[in-house]
Amino acid sequence: QVQLMESGGGSVQAGGSPRLSCAASGYTASTFCMGWVRQAPGKEREEVAAVDSDGSTGYTDSVKGRFTISFDNAKNTLYLQMSSLKPEDTAMYYCAVVPNPRDDIRGLVTMGWLPPLYEYNYWGQGTQVTVSS
Repeated sequence: QVQLMESGGGSVQAGGSPRLSCAASGYTASTFCMGWVRQAPGKEREEVAAVDSDGSTGYTDSVKGRFTISFDNAKNTLYLQMSSLKPEDTAMYYCAVVPNPRDDIRGLVTMGWLPPLYEYNYWGQGTQVTVSS
């Protein structure tokens, strides 16, 4: 059973730099894509960043240069280092996994793009990030 547990959210001032963490357990395959997806009240889910097991990363345009996604293999933990936060970054942030991703999905991340949301099979409960101006 794959379990994902996010932490690190909270209320921050605009311009702040919090780091989100997602502890993963129960996933044994060597290849994966993991991502951060956010959803603001009344809005659609938006994929923010993804990382492949080979270290490739992809980002949505609105966070490029401000957010950094990474995965620590020793700790089985996904991170999202956020910086220069804006009020429009306020959302519930979820981590998610694409298990055994196809080569075309991995190729998207290799090129800096993001897997389709429907490819993510496992989701965490989410952590709220609220940015005040």
